[in-house]
Amino acid sequence: MIHVCSLADLQDTVKHTGASHVLTVMANVAQVQRPATVLEANHLRVQMDDITEPTEGFVAPNEAHVARVLEFVRRWDRSAPLVVHCYAGISRSTASAFAAVCMLNPQRDERDIARLIRAASPIASPNRLLVSLADRALGRDGRMVRALDEMGPGSMTVAGRPFRLDLE
Repeated sequence: MIHVCSLADLQDTVKHTGASHVLTVMANVAQVQRPATVLEANHLRVQMDDITEPTEGFVAPNEAHVARVLEFVRRWDRSAPLVVHCYAGISRSTASAFAAVCMLNPQRDERDIARLIRAASPIASPNRLLVSLADRALGRDGRMVRALDEMGPGSMTVAGRPFRLDLE
């Protein structure tokens, strides 16, 4: 099971879910305090800004970021939940969770996964660049991006609420 949340909800989400792994995808990863119950080896920090095209002074998501995320998820044994978070729990984390579920379920329709994200979080707005990079890395032939388009924009808000995605 994958849980998605904001930085503000990280500690409580890990505590309430019993998560063994944490994926941090945000600009200032140094500000993240790893939950005490999560081993350092089970916490991946990927530093990137929430942008969808290269912009001077910012770190755009790239292929190397996606490769690190996917490799980390591959190594997760799924015996306990994974928590994916970014600063607000809306864009980078939902895109990373979408990629994770697609990778772990290669036969599953991307639109079904996108619908689950929307049902779980009306404010989810997966980062389009991250989704397109994951789509290419996973060989989904544009289906993840099309599912994102069908999902539509999330409701505007400042911070997301934690939610979960079942793998099956």
